[in-house]
Amino acid sequence: MSKAILCAVDISQTSSEEEVLQTAAKLAELDGASLDIVTVVPNFGMNLVGSYFDENFQKQAVKEAKQRLNDMVIKVLGTEWNDKVRHIVGAGSIYEEILQLAEQIDADLIVIGAHKPGLKEYLLGPNSARVVRHSKCSVYVVREN
Repeated sequence: MSKAILCAVDISQTSSEEEVLQTAAKLAELDGASLDIVTVVPNFGMNLVGSYFDENFQKQAVKEAKQRLNDMVIKVLGTEWNDKVRHIVGAGSIYEEILQLAEQIDADLIVIGAHKPGLKEYLLGPNSARVVRHSKCSVYVVREN
């Protein structure tokens, strides 16, 4: 039985993430668990990359991501769910941010989507596979149809 569920979504893939959000909400409802929804943006403040962007670019990217995450949850789950969940925007490596957050909130379950991999992902391993391999809690993977 889960007390805290972390749902990781990619806000740039709204249509394919709908099932991930719906599954996480159903699991949270079944267990009476809290639901946190996270998305991760790249860390534009890195030395080499950061020099090409305005100093406020990172803050603006996080603000925009939070708004898009809020809009996604309302569209897929409705306003009532949107008011119940915590919206979190991380910055940096996707799988590392998800794993760190899961530990911070003491998550019992991570819900994440698995997308059809490209050649690059076969060589490097997709983020969902890394989360599954390194997570200290259970991971529910929602496969893309």
